[in-house]
Amino acid sequence: MGGVTGDRSNARAVAFYLPQFHPIPENDRWWGPGFTEWTNAAKARPLFRGHRQPHLPADLGFYDLRLPESRQAQSDLAQEFGVEAFCYWHYWFGAGSRILERPFSEVISRGEPGISFCLGWANQTWTGIWHGAADRILLQQTYPGPEDDQAHFDTIVDAFRDERYLRVNGRPVFYVFRPEELPDASAFVDRWQSMARAAGLGGLYLVAEISDLLGRGPRYTRVAEDGFDAGVYVRLPARRTRTDVLRMRARRKLGGPEAYPYSTDPTLWDPVRANPRLQPSLYPNWDNTPRAGSRGLVLTGSSPDAFAANVATATDTLRDRPEQERLLWIKSWNEWAEGNYLEPDLEHGRAWLRTLRDGLTAR
Repeated sequence: MGGVTGDRSNARAVAFYLPQFHPIPENDRWWGPGFTEWTNAAKARPLFRGHRQPHLPADLGFYDLRLPESRQAQSDLAQEFGVEAFCYWHYWFGAGSRILERPFSEVISRGEPGISFCLGWANQTWTGIWHGAADRILLQQTYPGPEDDQAHFDTIVDAFRDERYLRVNGRPVFYVFRPEELPDASAFVDRWQSMARAAGLGGLYLVAEISDLLGRGPRYTRVAEDGFDAGVYVRLPARRTRTDVLRMRARRKLGGPEAYPYSTDPTLWDPVRANPRLQPSLYPNWDNTPRAGSRGLVLTGSSPDAFAANVATATDTLRDRPEQERLLWIKSWNEWAEGNYLEPDLEHGRAWLRTLRDGLTAR
């Protein structure tokens, strides 16, 4: 598992996976009893003319990730349409503080479902920003030091050893969401590689997110200098011509969210073409107004056909890479309250999935 790309695949599709689809005591306290990501997604409403909300699930329904049947149905569907692995968002706030770990813990303990997986460390402080309380700290991300790194590593090493774990040339993939927030990214890389070798893993394949959401410049640029094996270039496919920006500002003055047309401009991936350490990410859509309301950001005019153009461009950037390193990162499998998901919805059915599969197998 997790080591071989299919003969017909142009890329190894890895979809980010949000585990916040089951109630937990912390969310009950913060947002009310029974809160899950479905709470925001289902109550969303259009905020301007042509705004498509709510986005609602089709085949898989409003699932609960405490149920193994739900996780199995996701795995079956993903594998049917060419998704090689889920990248489960993993939360470690320091000193053993964790959250939302139950679904992945059960994936490990039960040995199912069979889809490959890796972990993405979402190393970011949780605040109430999406609910109008930006100054409210819910969980503070901390970096206590080397001993805490060891405790963190020891907590997840069994996952690294799982035969399903996604690997590149035999090394388990570990994704870091905010490398720019690490106190010393180079020291982090050295410690984690050392711990992995000491654990008999032969090292890790460490991946750093290069966030440049609206093309204003990346948050982090030291992938090679700090020793990461790869960086994932994360940019929204937003068209931002002068006219688009002026239209957006006018809408904002009326109290609406920031909005731009969905773009299929192939030059968005020029940084990936120019740097063999960078790998592409893809968005089917983006609309986080279910979380942020009028403070959100929307891509208008997204569709499976537009997504198909971006799948083709992104896979083309990987065409000449070594097969094991042709990782294509999808934002996301199930981020329903951010409007980026591959799971079937009531508007398009399975079209997002079919589009991805067709792009992965096109010749």
